[in-house]
Amino acid sequence: MTNKQPPFEINERIMADVIEIAELVGRVSVTDKISMNPTLRRTNRIQTIYSSLAIEQNTLDLEQVTAVLSGKRVIAPPKDIAEVQNAYEIYDNMDKLNPYSIDDILKAHSVMERGLLNEAGEFRSRPVGVADSEGNILHFGTLPQYVPKLVQELLEWTEKSEIHLLIKSCVFHYEFELIHPFADGNGRMGRLWHTLLLSKWNPIFAWLPIESIIHDNQSEYYNAINISNNNGKSTVFIEFMLSVIKQALQKSINDKPKNISSKSDLRWNKINDYLETHEYILNSDVQKLLGVSSATATRILVGFMKDGKLKRIRIKSCWGYVTSL
Repeated sequence: MTNKQPPFEINERIMADVIEIAELVGRVSVTDKISMNPTLRRTNRIQTIYSSLAIEQNTLDLEQVTAVLSGKRVIAPPKDIAEVQNAYEIYDNMDKLNPYSIDDILKAHSVMERGLLNEAGEFRSRPVGVADSEGNILHFGTLPQYVPKLVQELLEWTEKSEIHLLIKSCVFHYEFELIHPFADGNGRMGRLWHTLLLSKWNPIFAWLPIESIIHDNQSEYYNAINISNNNGKSTVFIEFMLSVIKQALQKSINDKPKNISSKSDLRWNKINDYLETHEYILNSDVQKLLGVSSATATRILVGFMKDGKLKRIRIKSCWGYVTSL
C-alpha cells in the first residue's frame, strides 16, 4: 500500500500551538496531579465518557453516568445505559490497544457497540451520508468496498510519518470521520482513537478529559469539520483540535485540587434547585429528577429530613416536601 499523506498544511499557528502544548505537558508532568490522584483520574475518565456520549445525544447526565459506573440502578433508556457501560470498558482497557492496528480498531468498536449494533466490530456494508442536526447532508462517507483499504492506509501513514504526533493525531481524527468506516459510533471511535494516539506521546492524555472541551464547544467542532470538508484539507480541524488540547491542559494546570462533591451533595443541589421554582416536591418528582426508584426516592427525602434540610407537608392525599430553611 502507498503511504500517501492526507491533505493538510502546517502553518505558523499550528507550529506555535505544538510548541505551547509541549510546554504545557511539561508543566502538567511536573505537578503530576493526575497520576498522584486516583480519584481525579476516575473523575476525569467519567467526564470523558459523559462528554463524548453527550455529543452523540446520549440522554444521561453526569450524575447518572457516575451512578451507572458505580453499579447503581438508573432509570434511563437501556441503549443509553449500555453506551456508558461499553464506553467505560473500552476506555478502561485503552492501554492494551495498538493505535496502528486495524484489528484493534475493530475490536474496540465491537466493545463500544456491543448489543447496540448488528455490525459491531465490522466495517459498514452500506453507503452512508453524514448529516447535521437539521438533516442536511454534509458529505457522503467512503463507499463501503473502499473502507478497509483507506483505514489501513491512514493507520500506516499515522505510524510511519515523521510529523509530530500532536498533528498526526488530529489528522487521523479528521480523516477517520471523513471515511466514516462504521454504520454507527464513528464520532465516539474517532475521539477515542485520538486520545489513544496522544497517550502514546505522553501517558497523561489517557486521563485528560479533552472530550469535555469538545462537548463545551460542540458547534465549533462540527464547524471545523465542515470547513475542512469544503476546503478539501484538514488544516482548520487541526487548528481547532490543538486549541482544545491546549484548553484541557491549561484547565488541568489552573484547577486547584478540591473536594469532589458527594452523591448526596449532588442530589441535594438538584432538589434544592427544583424547589426554587416549585412550591413543593413529591416522591414522583424525585424519581424523575434523580433517575431513581420510588423506594430510593423515599430514602433520599427522609435522609434530607433528618439532616434538617426538608420538612414534610400534606398535599391532598400524599406527602410533599419543602425546604425547612
